[in-house]
Amino acid sequence: MRRPLVFLAGVLLMGALAAPAVAADGDDGFTIKDPRITESSGLAASRQHPGIYWTHNDQDNGAYLYAVDSRTGETVATITMTGVGTPRDVEAIQIGPDNQIYVGDIGDNDGVVWDYVWVYQLPEPKELKDQTIRTTQYVVKYSDGPRDAESLLVHPKTGRVYIIDKQEDGGHLYEGPAKLSASGTNVFKPVVPVDLWATDAAFSPDGQQLAVRGYFGGIAYDWNGGKIEKLGRISVSLGQGESVSYSTDGTKLMLGSEGAGSSVVAEDAPGDVGESSKSPSGGGSSAAQGGDGDSDGFKVGALAVAIGLVVVIGLKRLLRRS
Repeated sequence: MRRPLVFLAGVLLMGALAAPAVAADGDDGFTIKDPRITESSGLAASRQHPGIYWTHNDQDNGAYLYAVDSRTGETVATITMTGVGTPRDVEAIQIGPDNQIYVGDIGDNDGVVWDYVWVYQLPEPKELKDQTIRTTQYVVKYSDGPRDAESLLVHPKTGRVYIIDKQEDGGHLYEGPAKLSASGTNVFKPVVPVDLWATDAAFSPDGQQLAVRGYFGGIAYDWNGGKIEKLGRISVSLGQGESVSYSTDGTKLMLGSEGAGSSVVAEDAPGDVGESSKSPSGGGSSAAQGGDGDSDGFKVGALAVAIGLVVVIGLKRLLRRS
């Protein structure tokens, strides 16, 4: 009986809280048109191919990556990764130095606890066409035991890989080894708290800022050599927020969601986010935002957001099992 109740609650809540949709303008946003892409969980801007964004489903019938043209919303290339096992829950994609693509098979769909997770690495193809690419698979463990995570980061200058775990009361940034090993286990260690129930994260192209998003909001950080400092909040539209990427030039944050025909919305990157965060905003906020500098509006809406998170997760699991 819980599933119908969750569904009804979702309908009522979304009807009560839904805001008018804002249409994307030109290259400032796009809609993913490929019917195969129904659970776009990660997003990464190509550096070799202007206007191209890489994405993937969190669960698919193979190890696939999709190159989507932001000018048309159409898929222009499908990559089949070989040399990896059957993906479990692919939640994130990043592009590191030397045009290397990193993919995070780091989630725990339906609450399954994995003793280890995987990170995949492959070269971004110079030619956009359907092709198969040999991929390196890295085994990852956390120093403090299994974690659920949806956020993979690769620093654009150093190539170091990070993961942010997904905790209701805020998780941690986990740091991997300076260089990942394909022959052994790579242990990731927590280095600093992150005040968000994180669903994705991205470095700015210069590696100086970090954008972390959750279901209904986000936080911008100064990277500060890994000792992150909060700059302010990132306002995002209400919905199941699943992905974030900086545009190639770093001027925009591209914010994606799940579902067939899902939209990617562009927002100005937080170059001066500290100033914008001081003024009222109609966008949603994190369910786990830190107490320092929160607005009264955020506090008033915290309960509604928390209920929304429960509804979203319930709906997601219901759809997977139906």
